[in-house]
Amino acid sequence: MKRPTRPLGNRRHALLSVVALLAVTSVSGAAPGHAVPRHLGAVVAARAAAPRSARVGALFDGDLEGGHFCTASVVRSGGRDVILTAAHCLSGDGDTDVVFAPGYRDGRAPYGLWRVAKTFVPRAWSDRSDEDSDFAFAVVGSRGGRELEDVVGANVLVTGRPTGAATVVVTGYPNVREAPLSCTNRPTAHSRTQQRIECPAFTDGTSGSPWVDKEGEVVGVLGGFEQGGATDDVSYSAVLGGAAAALYREATAFSGSAGSG
Repeated sequence: MKRPTRPLGNRRHALLSVVALLAVTSVSGAAPGHAVPRHLGAVVAARAAAPRSARVGALFDGDLEGGHFCTASVVRSGGRDVILTAAHCLSGDGDTDVVFAPGYRDGRAPYGLWRVAKTFVPRAWSDRSDEDSDFAFAVVGSRGGRELEDVVGANVLVTGRPTGAATVVVTGYPNVREAPLSCTNRPTAHSRTQQRIECPAFTDGTSGSPWVDKEGEVVGVLGGFEQGGATDDVSYSAVLGGAAAALYREATAFSGSAGSG
């Protein structure tokens, strides 16, 4: 089954944007006549997979053959086996055919494939696709007696953080690429319950991308308004508050019970 992703953007434009922006690390470094507007974040191609960067990975249906459809990231838990993504990336009815490939690059899963054992999707999303509830957690099984967090580490989920309190790095897997892009910018408020960030070339497949501050804290997840954004240059996240904290507690209560993947 094809899983829901971000609304379709202009794929040709997205590919041209990626080519033009891979070398851009700051606004001042843009080539004359091709400067990135100052409100857009700086986008770079992520470097070769390393344990810290591999806390972010791609979601697949069953194996690597069908292509990745969303992004997810590892968040700290007692069982060391919880990932965070957007609710619209998961059906909420088990999703045990979904696998997570941390640090995925060029058709390879350097840290293995981790099978989802149980998903946690907000009731408000399941009932009415509430954009303010477009976040979800999943618990993955172990591999060879090791848990996911033992292999790649984890970021820390924080809730209740004011929008724009810090610059964040958003890392995701556009489904027109076989390696992730990272964008650095400061989020701004879209509404009381939604935050936005301006990052070029974040096309379909980047739903579920974590927004991580310099302390390694996840303060957003790409989704929410328009399921993450109707254009490639503006992305959204629900403001992570009490509902996200409660769902995280539910997931971590199950954490450690998934068994071998």
